[in-house]
Order: sequence, then C-alpha cells, then structure tokens
Amino acid sequence: HNGVFLKVNKPILQMLKLVQPYVTYGYPSLKTVRDLLYKRGYGKVNKQRIPISDNSVITKSLGEKQALFGMEDLVHEIYTVGPNFKQAN
Repeated sequence: HNGVFLKVNKPILQMLKLVQPYVTYGYPSLKTVRDLLYKRGYGKVNKQRIPISDNSVITKSLGEKQALFGMEDLVHEIYTVGPNFKQAN
C-alpha cells in the first residue's frame, strides 16, 4: 500500500525487472498524481512526516529554495520530472 515516484533510468529499469512479479509499475497520468498527492500526500519537515493539508506546508519547506509554492506546483514538478524532482519527491 505504498507508492513511490522514480526517475526512469537504466538502473531503475533493471531493478524493476527483478521485482516485476511482486509490484505494479507504470507511468502515472496527471490526474493520478494529483489525486494521490491530494489524498495521501505527506511531506518530511524537520525529520517528521507531516500531512500536506495546505499550501503553507509546501511553501515553508520548498518555497524559497525550489520555488514550489503550492500543491499544484508540487504536482507539476513530480509529473514532469522537473529540475527539483528529487526535493519535491
């Protein structure tokens, strides 16, 4: 019952081939990413897992450094695998 967003590269594809019988994977749609983040989105702030209940949580942790100021910025960054994907993920 966990989900992970990964940047696709050769080592990741090799790893997915090894665990293929045990997991489901594929490319998510924009709607799927948005629904998952709104329904089950959590952020790590000060080493604590905090639910993303409003945009202030995102702005405090990612706003100044990565220019992510709200939920839609976070959705866009994860869906497009933008330059701040690692920090947004």
